[in-house]
Amino acid sequence: MTKVDFWFDPMCPWAWMTSRWMLEVEQVRDVEVQWHVMSLAVLNEGREMPEEYRDFLVQAWKPVRVVVAAQQSRGPGVTLDLYTALGEQIHVEGTRDIDEAIAKALAGVGLPAELAQAADSDALDEVLRASHHRGMDPVGQDVGTPVIHVPGEDGSPIAFFGPVVSPAPKGDAAGRLWDGVLAVAGTPGFFELKRSRDVEPIFD
Repeated sequence: MTKVDFWFDPMCPWAWMTSRWMLEVEQVRDVEVQWHVMSLAVLNEGREMPEEYRDFLVQAWKPVRVVVAAQQSRGPGVTLDLYTALGEQIHVEGTRDIDEAIAKALAGVGLPAELAQAADSDALDEVLRASHHRGMDPVGQDVGTPVIHVPGEDGSPIAFFGPVVSPAPKGDAAGRLWDGVLAVAGTPGFFELKRSRDVEPIFD
C-alpha cells in the first residue's frame, strides 16, 4: 500500500479537481490517501495582490477553519467527507455565499451546525498553520495547492505541487497519470514539468 498525503484549501478549484483524481487513483492502484488542510490565506500573507483576490482570501479563511474545527471535534477521519461536501457546494453547485456553502456542507455530512462558528474565529489558526506548514514547507513557497507528498526513490516523501488537470482523469487514465507522478518522484533532481493552462476547471 502506497501512502500519499494530500494538502488542499477547500476554496481552490484546481485542488478540487486533483482530489477527485486521487479518489479515482485509490480505485485502480494500491494507494491510500491521507487528507490535510493548507490555507491560501496563510500562503499569501504579506504578498502584493489585486484587490479582488484579497477579498477572495478573506472568504478563504472560513471553510478551512471549519474543516480544522471538525477535525478537532470528530478526528481526521471526517476530513474527506467534509471536504467533498464543501467542494460540491463551492465548485460543483457554484454557491457563492460561503457561509451558506458551509452550512449546507455540515448538514450534508451530519456534522453539528455549530461548527460553522469556527469560520469567523481565529481560535484554531495555530492548528491550521501547523498543518499548512507540514504540507507546504517541503515543497517551497512559490506554489499553491494542490500539494501531494509521495514516496521517492528511497521511500522518503517527495513533495510536489500538482498535478493540475482538468477534467479529472477517471479509471485507467487516472492510474496512468499516477504512474507518471511516481516516475518523476523517483527521479533524483526532478523539479518541474509545466505548460500554460488553456481550460478552466471542468467539474463533471
